[in-house]
Amino acid sequence: MHLAYPAVLSALLFCTGLYGVLARRNAILVLMSVELMLNAVNLNLVAFDVWLSRAAEETLHSGQALALFTIAIAAAEIGIGLAIVLAVYRNRGTSDIDRLRDTAEGHDPDGDMPDSDASAPRAATEKAEATA
Repeated sequence: MHLAYPAVLSALLFCTGLYGVLARRNAILVLMSVELMLNAVNLNLVAFDVWLSRAAEETLHSGQALALFTIAIAAAEIGIGLAIVLAVYRNRGTSDIDRLRDTAEGHDPDGDMPDSDASAPRAATEKAEATA
């Protein structure tokens, strides 16, 4: 098997994941896109490991070992990431990334209290959008 086939597939998977990270607004879909990117890296690690072991008569298989570590780290990342997303969803009522940018504790979404210094740039942006 040529090295180009898994490399092209890995590049396509990585680009799909990158598009998902940049274009999606839902936090769970962003986490899924990050997992897709990590799997593309794992595919590259294993493909280059097989290619190098055939070329150099090597039996160490360090690429496959590194892929196993990446899989373990990705599993931990998904567990912690989903826990954070669920906690944020319970507190805020949404998992939309654009709505979660303002994390200041003094922010009042109803507008009953005066704006604090942390939410002043957002209030100025909202006033500018309202007048435009």
